[in-house]
Amino acid sequence: MWLGVDYYPEQWDAAMLEADLDNILELGCNVIRIGEFSWHMMEPVEGQYDFSYFDRVIEKAKEKGLHVIMGTPTATIPAWLAKKYPEVLSEFENGTKRSFGGRHVYCFNSPILYTYSDRIITALVNHYKDEESIVAWQIDNEFGHEGSDVCYCKQCQLEFQEYLRIKFKGDINQLNDTYGTTFWSQEYNEFEEIPTPMETITTHNPALRLDWERFRSQSVVNFAQFQVKIIRNIIPDAQVIHDFPGGGMDKHCDYSKIAKCLDTVAYNNYPVWGGQKEPILPHEIAFGLDYIRGLKKQNFWITEAIMGAQGHDVTGFLPRPNQAKMWSYQGMARGCSSLMYFRYRGGTKGAEQFCYGILDADNVKRRKFFELQSFFQDVKNYKPALDAPVKSQVAMVYDYDSLAAFRIQRQSILLDCQGEMKKLYKPFYDANVMVDVIPEDADFSEYKILILPLLIIGKEEFKNRVKAYVENGGTVIFTYRNAVKDENNNLTLGSVIPVGYDTLAGVAVEETESLQDINAFPVHGCGICEGQEGYGGVFRDMLVPNGAQVLYRYGDTFYKEYAAVTKNQYKMGTVYYLGCSLDEDTLRQLMGRIMSDNQIEPTTSEEGVEIVYRGEGLDRVRILINHNGFAVQAANQLLEPYECKIEKCDGLE
Repeated sequence: MWLGVDYYPEQWDAAMLEADLDNILELGCNVIRIGEFSWHMMEPVEGQYDFSYFDRVIEKAKEKGLHVIMGTPTATIPAWLAKKYPEVLSEFENGTKRSFGGRHVYCFNSPILYTYSDRIITALVNHYKDEESIVAWQIDNEFGHEGSDVCYCKQCQLEFQEYLRIKFKGDINQLNDTYGTTFWSQEYNEFEEIPTPMETITTHNPALRLDWERFRSQSVVNFAQFQVKIIRNIIPDAQVIHDFPGGGMDKHCDYSKIAKCLDTVAYNNYPVWGGQKEPILPHEIAFGLDYIRGLKKQNFWITEAIMGAQGHDVTGFLPRPNQAKMWSYQGMARGCSSLMYFRYRGGTKGAEQFCYGILDADNVKRRKFFELQSFFQDVKNYKPALDAPVKSQVAMVYDYDSLAAFRIQRQSILLDCQGEMKKLYKPFYDANVMVDVIPEDADFSEYKILILPLLIIGKEEFKNRVKAYVENGGTVIFTYRNAVKDENNNLTLGSVIPVGYDTLAGVAVEETESLQDINAFPVHGCGICEGQEGYGGVFRDMLVPNGAQVLYRYGDTFYKEYAAVTKNQYKMGTVYYLGCSLDEDTLRQLMGRIMSDNQIEPTTSEEGVEIVYRGEGLDRVRILINHNGFAVQAANQLLEPYECKIEKCDGLE
């Protein structure tokens, strides 16, 4: 278990190093994370490498028994590189070059980036290949963050055209046929005519835009794989990680594909940032943690845990006493096995002056320091339980292509894919039932319940796996806008929606519409849901049962004959179809029924209290987390505001 801080010694007087490391030891740390933004220090002039500064930092850390997570410095290219090769900089959609001065300003398809990254990473890793205190290598920083995953430069256009040439095996007629370019006279005679989908009148072809999204993702994945290969060629048994930012499902890159080349995924967990009035809700924080755990379906690290207020130009919300510590407990409860805090001390210069750290600029130890210290002292006592894998009986599946398809054609102005997923997730979170949030290519055969929200792109291999899962006794929950399009982002002629699932679900979508309200219409319970009343909105499919049992019908004047929610028995399994976005109370009742039918027992807790069990046998623990800013009774004991407790299960009655 690595417990530590993100330390930027290069930003401080060298004379402070010794005292800083002593303070870091006093906190209870055993690791520091360094180097990720220091390309110029390592290569101040092209081809002249100098690692002497970090040699000293590492040597001092070793003297004090501290280990090191070393970052490759590619997230911040040096000024001399941007001056010599301005083409390395990425471009906005309007063709303007991104100015040197921020971070992540490089183009992922720049040959110059690859050449110079190869050189600095190779020199760095060779220099430290025998350094035993380095326990992990972090590649780059927060891939895709802050819009850095999109570039519209000429090099990207050429690479996109080559990407399509390879995909369609050089056959431009196949591309024309697949895209349907006869629409609006968009036929191409050669791949060199294909544009990048920048701003135009009306909109670009949806199939072209989905391939552009795939290309953008692959551009980032390629750069990640490139860095990992360099490190492993020099240090075959290196532990390689990457620190993913929040909001991964909104990025133009598929983090699950990057995760495949990593040993461990890491997460920068910011429940509140900048101008947010207050933190995001507890179940939304949990969803983000479960998503990160699901990237590889294994435990993860948190490389940046919040302690102070955060913000670049706007100072953020200050976590209340014990609140940031509580978020750290929540991270450990949901699969984090090593944790570092951002940052050791808040900066006095540069863009992150208002990203407050454990220590503020006055360098005085106060509440935040001692909160972190108490967290480290406590959590290290439960290493076996927290190292154990998280076991879930429920999985929620997402698909990069489907998420991209909704970015391309949102269909409802209210539709927020992540928001809808979190809404479906919340009934399980409230019941203290763990959920794995996993990519569509992950194995889901071991789960009792499989939630498939908004998977609008239907993929034949995935459909076959879902069918086999249901046939073998699994329970599937479909939502509206499922299997509407094929893999090219086109509708399918002559097929009933949900395409390929209509027999499985025992239902067909006859018509569909977008709504401009969250609760746009009533829904009335039928059969086993008789007497239950609720609301739906955002979007709706008009469902015609073909063997399925109707659980709810639409209650508005013109559509009473259509089902809103159905249930179908298919061989040994069960399939639900939610034709609209249901209100929270109706959704809670429905998901509660589904959990009960699958013998999944909820753990009752007070509002705002999260209860998680981790570990096995004598190491098994119960973690109580109070997200409330007031004291509550939980599990027959008092939890103070934002208090957390870890208890050995063998000592519980």
